[in-house]
Amino acid sequence: MKNNLAERRAERRWTQSDLAAALGVSRQTVISIEREKFDPSLPLAFQIARTFDCAIEDIFTAD
Repeated sequence: MKNNLAERRAERRWTQSDLAAALGVSRQTVISIEREKFDPSLPLAFQIARTFDCAIEDIFTAD
């Protein structure tokens, strides 16, 4: 699954640690998602979308 999470995070000038804290996950989880090495669970994907006040499809797209 492709994503633009790093770009979205950068737009808000958040560090990976900032985003991890907002989501209640580890920084390594954020890094893995941004590098597309880990697909988040559906609940986490919804949580990420809510954090950025957008739809899941605005961040994640199928390959």
